[in-house]
Amino acid sequence: MKTNTKKYLTKGGDKFFLKDYNTTYDGHLDKEAGKEELERVKEELKDYQEALYASDSHSLLIIFQAMDAAGKDSAIEHVMSGLNPQGCQVYSFKTPNSEEYNHDFLWRHYKALPERGKIGIHNRSHYENVLVCKVHPEYVLSENIPGYDDVKKIDKKFWKARYESIRNFENHLTANGTVVLKFFLHVSKDEQKQRFLDRIEEPSKNWKFSAGDLKERALWKDYMAAYEDAIRETSTETAPWYVIPADKKWYARLAISQIIEETLESLNLKYPVLPKEEADQLETIKQQLLSEK
Repeated sequence: MKTNTKKYLTKGGDKFFLKDYNTTYDGHLDKEAGKEELERVKEELKDYQEALYASDSHSLLIIFQAMDAAGKDSAIEHVMSGLNPQGCQVYSFKTPNSEEYNHDFLWRHYKALPERGKIGIHNRSHYENVLVCKVHPEYVLSENIPGYDDVKKIDKKFWKARYESIRNFENHLTANGTVVLKFFLHVSKDEQKQRFLDRIEEPSKNWKFSAGDLKERALWKDYMAAYEDAIRETSTETAPWYVIPADKKWYARLAISQIIEETLESLNLKYPVLPKEEADQLETIKQQLLSEK
């Protein structure tokens, strides 16, 4: 049961608008059937992960960006739960510390890249520097960039240069074997409200909510504009953005898993073939083992 994953792929550009993407879309699928399909895909991902590690030619960087309560954490948990944890690296990026502020904005993200043969998952990413920082440009001042000592100086030229830095960064990664998948979990404002209420009403979920979440929610339009700009500027042929309908968590997980599956399948990963001399040696060792009493 395949969903139309191309539906979520965006080429960016001036014609991209988030309003054109439905947050409640579920592929006209039944929830239980969708969960069964997710389990099937997870089994396939195990095999692809092993082939990725054995081939040692590529790495996979999966980026999750979204508003609060869109389901990033649960998507990572459910989609990746069947993988070998030794081959995965998950990073959740918070506010930069003093050491990170003393480097360029990409430094800490470059340090967290997956090595060849592995899957890296970034829960929030270098895109925070053109999302939350664009909504709150005063945060940029903490980077102590020469020439930018006042919020008024952080203009369109600044953001244009930052988008270009991100494109160049991702082009460099893809040219060197890192496949970049970028997911924006597109949740509606109404659904976020309900999930916030759930977190408040259920004691076991209270820890997930903070007063700061409500302050950021009040800036919803600013964030949507920042996401539109970021996706328009950085969705490229080699590092595309996928806008995933996220009001129904089960469907978001399914769509994400199938996109990852299709991406790994497209790499046509091969297990290494031993040279004849080594293969012959293995056969000799096999016979020795079989001859043991």
